[in-house]
Amino acid sequence: MAASSSLAPPAVPMELHAGNRDRLVAALHGHLSDSARLLRGLVLLQGGEEQTRYCTDHLELFRQESYFAYLFGVREPGFYGAVDVASGQSILFVPRLPSDYAVWMGEIKPLSYFKDTYKVDMVFYVDEIAQVLQDRFSGDGKPLLFLLHGKNTDSGNYSKPASFELELALIQYANDVSSEAHIETLNDGDMALMDMGAEYHFYASDITCSYPINGKFNSNQIVIYNAVLKAHNAVISHMQPGVNWLDMHKDVDDMMAQRLGSVFMPHGLGHLLGIDTHDPGGYPEVITVEPGCYFIDALLSQARDDPVSSKFFNWQEVEKYKSFGGVRIESDVYVTAQGCKNLTNCPRETWEIEAVMAGAPWPLPASNSTATQNGLSKA
Repeated sequence: MAASSSLAPPAVPMELHAGNRDRLVAALHGHLSDSARLLRGLVLLQGGEEQTRYCTDHLELFRQESYFAYLFGVREPGFYGAVDVASGQSILFVPRLPSDYAVWMGEIKPLSYFKDTYKVDMVFYVDEIAQVLQDRFSGDGKPLLFLLHGKNTDSGNYSKPASFELELALIQYANDVSSEAHIETLNDGDMALMDMGAEYHFYASDITCSYPINGKFNSNQIVIYNAVLKAHNAVISHMQPGVNWLDMHKDVDDMMAQRLGSVFMPHGLGHLLGIDTHDPGGYPEVITVEPGCYFIDALLSQARDDPVSSKFFNWQEVEKYKSFGGVRIESDVYVTAQGCKNLTNCPRETWEIEAVMAGAPWPLPASNSTATQNGLSKA
């Protein structure tokens, strides 16, 4: 048997999701008690479904629906899940697979496998949902269900309940965020801005690196890159409990009144991280810091044409960077009572980037760091 890689990440215990369910139940208990309502009902969620590529039988890579992943940690498609508000007990409903599934896809797991794997209290088949909820949770009438409802502050989309037999409502969450790929030719002297991040056990990271594609910063690139890096480091150095996030955006008062910062940085300094990359309900202690500086013709033209805004700019200086593009430096940080810990480990200083692009290993050997710093970034 081959040895597992030493680079394999540690397994994530399913107790993480049991804890998430406990937090949900505690929050609902508080809400119901405050409104003098009975502590009863079920939270019922629908997991993600497999999708094929257009009209073919090619299955796209499956990724679990985020709310469902948060509460249950289930990796497979086609599941439903419920949490009893009164007792905190959890239930999974597993798709009943046809016998020929085993021919093409492998062993059909028994219900006990999912109960043990996902650490839930009960497991049934999806086609038993109506009967199970009616028999176990209806009381004197229909089951009382708690439905996800509200506006996602990041995407602007609303969660929408769907109909089901016995007038049960199952959660359907539509993630309509779309992406558009832009294919461009990179030329000598251009900057590349790479906004990326790994996802592990549904949890996201989000990191942006900016670097010269030829491996060497020119003088203009150094000016802008180091200005952004200075802002990046300053924000991180000041992050701690009690600091107002909006205060981290401040600049000269008159310029702020005209929102001139948005001409060069039309986005905020960061966002919460969690089950999704832009997670408005993410962990308040985990946040991205991502200042940037961009030279975007559409925004610069608006500022130039505005008689009030235009006077704040040195347009001769701006013209030097007209074809520059932009720089963003984004790190993922963890805010603690003692300050802020940067979780991102990648080259950030110009001399570090040049050294790594020239073939040096990362992290740079300590013995070579000083020599490298003195020998590079002299464009």
